[in-house]
Amino acid sequence: MNILILGSGGREHAFALKLVESSKVNQLFVAPGNAGTDKIAVNVNINPTDFEAVKKTVLEKDIKMVVVGPEAPLVNGVHDFFLADNVLKNIPVIGPKKDGALLEGSKDFSKQFMQKHGVPTAKYKSFTKDNLEDGFTFLETLEPPFVLKADGLAGGKGVLILNSLEEAKVELEEMVSNQKFGEASSTVVIEEFLKGIELSVFVLTDGKNYKILPSAKDYKRIGEGDAGLNTGGMGAISPVPFADQDFLDKVEELVVKPTIAGLQKDGIDYRGFIFIGLMNDNGNPSVVEYNVRMGDPETEVVLPRIESDLFELFDGVANQNLDTKSFSVTSKTATTVMLVSGGYPESYEKNKEITGLENVKESTIFHAGTTIKDGKTVSAGGRVMAVTSFGDTIEEALEKSYRSINKIHFDKMNYRKDIGFDLV
Repeated sequence: MNILILGSGGREHAFALKLVESSKVNQLFVAPGNAGTDKIAVNVNINPTDFEAVKKTVLEKDIKMVVVGPEAPLVNGVHDFFLADNVLKNIPVIGPKKDGALLEGSKDFSKQFMQKHGVPTAKYKSFTKDNLEDGFTFLETLEPPFVLKADGLAGGKGVLILNSLEEAKVELEEMVSNQKFGEASSTVVIEEFLKGIELSVFVLTDGKNYKILPSAKDYKRIGEGDAGLNTGGMGAISPVPFADQDFLDKVEELVVKPTIAGLQKDGIDYRGFIFIGLMNDNGNPSVVEYNVRMGDPETEVVLPRIESDLFELFDGVANQNLDTKSFSVTSKTATTVMLVSGGYPESYEKNKEITGLENVKESTIFHAGTTIKDGKTVSAGGRVMAVTSFGDTIEEALEKSYRSINKIHFDKMNYRKDIGFDLV
């Protein structure tokens, strides 16, 4: 079977590496891909949100399954596009349709969904410029810090956590009246701040059955000790030591089961990944947010730990018989450390030649923002690559990742030297 993966990051490289292990996969295509996917698959230079270009590729390459990496094509309706096209409608798309993708595409929708189906989450209210004064009043009822979330997709930048009531009021007005995050913040969700330790649990579902994938914890801040600006993620650990079986059982009962049942009750035929961002408050899970795809860089520690055939799992999603597919996970720990461009997450330079990759023997390198230029691998984004290693302990796995990083070089390369600092 020929398979097309949509996307260009470390997540998509991780999908590609896992899928090429399957004897059922004939040829793999990635659109647009990166320098890493170029070595194991065929890159196709199209935009994943250009659905006509996706269709052309699917027909030209005789694609029989499409795996969607990022959120934008899902929120924009790539799955619906396939179902509405007579030539494409029988080609399975791994990823929810537009109605299910609203769990990530609209914070207001996802909070209403949680409230409706009894999923534990922070209390909240939504506001627009038309009821801005009510927003100010609601803020006054909360204890700091104050959490403001743009309703729509804002490239991971639409969440503000503020300690000052006055600052929260100013930012609320900036978001709804002055479109600080564009159309995404025309509606803003204000919610109480959840205390505890954050982690992520991932679910793969065919709409009826589900598999709970390994837990992971990522590190969003650019600076050590979780200081500085938020990024797309600077590293991740799986499994999460504090998420023991007792806690994960609670997550399944209180979060996963009502989420899957809620989708069915609402008539949403959901086939794909659900990323559940959680807060562990003294052993009690509370949902921070849903995403409708795998996280990045969490994918780079979650997928390597899955011992089962990923294609078989996707086939189970497509045919709604996921419950018949075998699923096993290694007990080993996986850690990943993200190498980023100097200046990221603010302005940075691209096209820096990356050397030393061939010297890395004890880690897996997942390319994120890379491309091939004049036969050389060069940087093409803020987050350049993730270096993933296995170990019996977090410390052992991290030591391998950092040893491998010492063999890699590109100009102004930056990374956090304390990933997992709060877990060891």
